[in-house]
Amino acid sequence: SIAVKLYSVFFKFLLKHRLQNRIQTHVDESSNQYGVTTRPEESVSAANPSFTDGIATKDIHIDPSTALSVRIFLPESSLSPPEPKSKPGSSQQDESDSLNHRRNSYPNIGAPTNDSRRSSLEGSKLRSDNNVYRGYSPLPQNCRRLPIMLQFHGGGWVSGSNDSVANDIFCRRIAKLCDVIIVAVGYRLAPENKYPAAFEDGLKVLYWLAKQANLAECSKSMGSGALGVGAEFTKTQVQRHLVDAFGASMVEPWLAAHGDPSRCVLLGVSCGANIADYVARKAVEAGRLLDPVKVVAQVLMYPFFIGNVPTRSEINLANSYFYDKPMCLLAWKLFLPEEEFSLDHPAANPLVPDRGPPLKFMPPTLTVVAEHDWMRDRAIAYSEALRKVNVDAPVLEYKDAVHEFATLDMLLNTPQAQACAEDIAIWVKKYISLRGHEFSY
Repeated sequence: SIAVKLYSVFFKFLLKHRLQNRIQTHVDESSNQYGVTTRPEESVSAANPSFTDGIATKDIHIDPSTALSVRIFLPESSLSPPEPKSKPGSSQQDESDSLNHRRNSYPNIGAPTNDSRRSSLEGSKLRSDNNVYRGYSPLPQNCRRLPIMLQFHGGGWVSGSNDSVANDIFCRRIAKLCDVIIVAVGYRLAPENKYPAAFEDGLKVLYWLAKQANLAECSKSMGSGALGVGAEFTKTQVQRHLVDAFGASMVEPWLAAHGDPSRCVLLGVSCGANIADYVARKAVEAGRLLDPVKVVAQVLMYPFFIGNVPTRSEINLANSYFYDKPMCLLAWKLFLPEEEFSLDHPAANPLVPDRGPPLKFMPPTLTVVAEHDWMRDRAIAYSEALRKVNVDAPVLEYKDAVHEFATLDMLLNTPQAQACAEDIAIWVKKYISLRGHEFSY
């Protein structure tokens, strides 16, 4: 539309001005290892622990030595207990009893008890009057565990954030459609932190997720409620209780209560797709070292891939909407160290030799491309290379679409953006559904 074309012109002018300013005010990497994860000119959305629209969010700073942080998106569906097996001829009264059981089946993690009345009262503490989720961890048999999706935002390495308004809306949409817990990664931006900072941050979050899963398992196996009131404690029991209390304080309760790390999906947007693909490769190389985390699939949305030998789309669509080729080359110069700058850098070109591991070990990969995106051909070529070694790697191409058509703030409410999110959910559910899913591309 004319509005999109005009907005694209304004967007590119503003982005070019900001990139040039960052080049002029570039701070040497060694003087700012802590880094930044957002820009002051970008509008952000505050975390909201209430289920006002079916999703609760919280922010966590997970690395004291850097600015690395995550935002967790928890669907309200996670508060429901596992669905009971349906029985033929069940009455309306049975359904009512099941609903009442749902409302009263979430006791506080710190005080398990056999008294059902006490459990019911403690379960009411999960929410306050304004529907805020307090984050207590329900008992294992009463909670619903959802797959975990690590999401990496776009922005050409130099802008964007995991708490921006546009990213917040997009993650809420995907969390609802896929019925997953999303962990949106706030990685460090360039030029304050050049390559490999953003890639290391993505991998660090994956290992943090594995650590959280192991801490939660240790906390559960230690049995924090084993010491009853009025009981005589041995020295061993006291030490065990103290260790368990300390361990429980380190566990992220939303993930411990509702996350299933054995069904982990990576989703990357634009340059975030480059990070997701890097994290997927490192997960393959790590193997059992990441247990119980298992990356079962990845979604690459219009990846930020490039190379020295130009493709047809890189020639014909060099001046495409929003992110044209000259602008992206400037972003790559801000991201890659000067001595390493090359369009065939492993971070830029997914098909360079000796990139490792062998493509046949990569997880199933869905690639989303846009008709008017100059980077589309290289993303399609990467998908074709995966299919040649029998990896499930379909491509979804959207006609009359531009780079970031499903995640840019102005385009979030378009039919194409909504359709893209729904298509992603259909494919992802094939790999995260416990009961299987017959739909595929």
